[in-house]
Amino acid sequence: MDNIFEIIVVIITVLWISSVSTVYLLKNKFISELLSVLGILILTSYMVFLWINLERPPMRTLGETRLWYSLFISIIGYFIYKRWHYKWFYSYCLLFSLLFLFLNFFNPEVFSKSLMPALQSPWFVPHVVVYMISYAFLASSSIVAIKALYDIYMKKYNEKSMELTDNIVYIGFAFLNLGIVFGALWAKEAWGHYWTWDPKETWALITWLIYLFYIHFRLNFPTKRKIHFYILSLAFVILLLCWFGISYLPTAQNSVHLYS
Repeated sequence: MDNIFEIIVVIITVLWISSVSTVYLLKNKFISELLSVLGILILTSYMVFLWINLERPPMRTLGETRLWYSLFISIIGYFIYKRWHYKWFYSYCLLFSLLFLFLNFFNPEVFSKSLMPALQSPWFVPHVVVYMISYAFLASSSIVAIKALYDIYMKKYNEKSMELTDNIVYIGFAFLNLGIVFGALWAKEAWGHYWTWDPKETWALITWLIYLFYIHFRLNFPTKRKIHFYILSLAFVILLLCWFGISYLPTAQNSVHLYS
């Protein structure tokens, strides 16, 4: 299985690097999109292959969630490029997706077919999937924000950055809400409580609050562009802590949410 993944990573890398190069050098949108879609389809096929061979959803370990994140952020990059034609955002998404694939490439997974009883729940798949989708959207919004801050500094700011950020945040926040709701229903079924203030749950709440704060601040102070983008830049750090950063916190070592 490791050998298959290594081959797939090489093929996808060639396709996506060629896709980004085609956008900037040949300026051929059709070929670029075709190469991008081929890479996405290959990665999707590998996820299906994993699911069938493991006889369980490939969502149990941190490495497996990185694969989903890589898939979703490449899809987001493709559709936003299709809709708004942002070359830099398209390139970022594909290269960022490759980064997560290479993290798995250099840290091979030890795949196991076993699932602990709590994970054998109908809420497992929807909870993880919507969370990974939300993380992909919200991380994308932070990258747009960082780019916008750079543009403001260079006096090249375009108001379309704010429009793009808003659209991405609203979609990501909607999925984040679904993830929290699905997680609470899953926790009730597995442990008898909707919420136990587990470190992962606490950081999920912090993540939810900072994006909620951004949305309210954005609506009440629409002209404070730099502050909007600084909030989203900080929110990205909080999001990473919520996803896998808690694994390094001493208080989280007994958490039921640690990846194993």
